[in-house]
Amino acid sequence: MIRTGLSLVALAAMLAAPAHSQTSTTAAPTAADAAAFLTRAQQEMAAFTLTSSRVAWVNATYITDDTDALAADYGAKGTEMAVRFALDAARLQKAPGLTTEQQRQLTMLRAALVLPAPTTPGAAQQLSDISTRLGSFYAKGKGTRAGKPINGSDIEAAMGTSRDPNELKEMWVSWNDNVGAPMRPDYTKLVGIANQGSKELGFADTGALWRSGYDMPPAEFAAMTDKLWTEVKPLYVALHTYVRRKLNEKYGDAVQARTGPIRADLLGNMWAQEWGNIYDVVAPKGAGDLGYDVGDLLKAKNYDWKKMVQTGEGFYSSLGFAALPGTFWERSLFLKPADREVLCHASAWDIDEKDDIRIKICIKVNSDDFVTIHHELGHNYYQRAYKAQPALYRNGANDGFHEAIGDFVALSITPEYLVQIGLLDRAQVPSADKDIGLLLRQAMDKVAFLPFSLLVDRYRWQIFDGTIPANQYQAGWDKLRLQYQGIVPPVARDETKFDAGGKYHVAGSVPYTRYFLARLLQFQFYKAACDQSGWKGPLHRCSFYGNKDVGARLNKMLEMGASKPWPDALQTFTGSREISGKAMVEYFAPLKKWLDEQNKGQPQGW
Repeated sequence: MIRTGLSLVALAAMLAAPAHSQTSTTAAPTAADAAAFLTRAQQEMAAFTLTSSRVAWVNATYITDDTDALAADYGAKGTEMAVRFALDAARLQKAPGLTTEQQRQLTMLRAALVLPAPTTPGAAQQLSDISTRLGSFYAKGKGTRAGKPINGSDIEAAMGTSRDPNELKEMWVSWNDNVGAPMRPDYTKLVGIANQGSKELGFADTGALWRSGYDMPPAEFAAMTDKLWTEVKPLYVALHTYVRRKLNEKYGDAVQARTGPIRADLLGNMWAQEWGNIYDVVAPKGAGDLGYDVGDLLKAKNYDWKKMVQTGEGFYSSLGFAALPGTFWERSLFLKPADREVLCHASAWDIDEKDDIRIKICIKVNSDDFVTIHHELGHNYYQRAYKAQPALYRNGANDGFHEAIGDFVALSITPEYLVQIGLLDRAQVPSADKDIGLLLRQAMDKVAFLPFSLLVDRYRWQIFDGTIPANQYQAGWDKLRLQYQGIVPPVARDETKFDAGGKYHVAGSVPYTRYFLARLLQFQFYKAACDQSGWKGPLHRCSFYGNKDVGARLNKMLEMGASKPWPDALQTFTGSREISGKAMVEYFAPLKKWLDEQNKGQPQGW
C-alpha cells in the first residue's frame, strides 16, 4: 500500500488555510485565472506537505489519543483546503481557452479527495474525526483464539497456519464481530457526509468521484473493469472448483460441501482474498512438492528483518536503481514495538517528496513478508523516480500502476532468482515437472485475489449510490462476496454486523479497484520485462534480475509519474495502450489446462 506525502489521495492529511475561495466568483473565469490558480494551489500543497506527512507518520507509528487528535486536526484542515481547491477547479474548468493540460490538472484537483466534506461549517472536522476514529479502531482491533485476545497482525498469521475449522471459525467471527460491527454507525455517517461533499463538486456520489480519476468517464472505467474481469474469470472459476474439492476431501461434507460456495474461514486468510497459506491442503501429489519453502529458506540462512529488506533493495539495485538513502534505514518502522500501539498494515511513505522515503511494516521472517518488502519498495522507487515532476504529477500514472510496480518485481522471485541471491542451492531448483506446483502456488494468491479486489469497491460504489441502503450493509456485502468470490461466512450474519469494516481498506476509506488493476498490470509489466530481456523459456520461470536495460526502460515510465494519461505511460514500457488480462492468462495457461483436467465431472461455479 502507498501512503505518499502529497499524492492526491493524501490531500486530506495536510494543513490548510482558511476555507474560503481564493478566486473571484463575481467575474467569469478566464484561462489566466486558471493558470494562476494552478500555480498557487501547487505551491500551497507543497508548503504544507512535510508537516502533515510527519503528523500522519507519527500517528501511524505511535497511536495515542494525542496523536489521534493531531491527525484528526490536520485531516480536517487538509480536507477544507482540498475542498476549496476542488470547488475552485470545478468553476475554473468552465473558462474558455484552457489547454488540455490545464483541463487535466483541474480535473485532478476536482477529484482529489477520497472523502470530500461539504462546505457546511463543521462538516470537515466531523468527517475527519470519524475517519480517524475508524482507522484507530481498526489498528487497535483484536479477535480471540482459544478464548484469548489476539491482535490484528497475529490473527492474520494464525488464520494462515491453523487447520482446525472450529478455531478458524472462532477467529473469523471474533475479528468481524469485535472490529467490523462496532464501526457501522460511524461508517453510515461517513457515507452521508462524503456524498454531500461529492455532490457539491458536481459528482453524482462519492463512488462516481472515485471512478473519475482514470483519464476516462466514470461509466467507461466501470465498463473497462467488467471487461477485464470477463477475461480472467474462467481461470478463477477453475481454481475455485479445484480448491473446493480439496477442502471437502480434508474437512468432510459437514465443514465444506462438495458443491456450492466455499466457507470463508477455510482459505487461509481472514478475508479469503488470497489462498496461498493453504497450499499444503491443495497441493497435488508429486507435482505439488516444490522441494522448498521461501520462509524456511530465509530462516535456514539466518535472515532477519534487515537482511530481508536489503535483499529487496538488491533487486532494484541490480536493475540500475540507486541505493536507498541512509534516512530510509534510520526512519522506517520495520518491527512491531513492544511498548506502543502501531498500525502494522504495510505501507510505503514519501515524507518530503524528495528523498525521505520510508516503509512501515511489522516484519516477520516468512514468505509473505519477503514478497511484501519487494512490493513496498516498488512504491518507494516510483516515488523517488518522479520527484522532479510538478506537485500534481508526483503520483503513479494511475493508482493501479503504483501497486503493480513492486508486484511485478516480486513475480521475479523465481527459483532461478533465489539461486542468484544465494537462498536456494542449484540442486534444489524444481524440475519442469514441478511447474504445475509452482503455478498453483502462485495462483492461490494471484488469481484468488481477483474477485475480491473487484468487489470491495463494487460494494462501496453501491453504498454511495444507494443501491445498498444503510439497513442492508451486511446483506449487500454477503451478496457480492457470493457473486464474485463464491464464498459464504462460516456462521449466519445479520444487520447488526458490518464485516466489510473488518477489512483495513474499508475502515480506512482506501479505494480498492487499484489492486485489481495492479494484479493485471503486474503480469503485463512482467511479460514486457521478460520480452525485453530476451527470455525464451516459459513465462512463469523468467527472472529479469540484473538486467539494466529493463531497468532503464522501466525508469522512463516511472519518471513520468502522472504527467501524462496512463495509456501513454503504459505504452512507454509495454508498447500497449490498453490494460489487459491476457498476460496473466498466458502465465497461467499450463495450470488452467491442468485444472480443467482435474475438474472433469466436477460441478463448476457455485
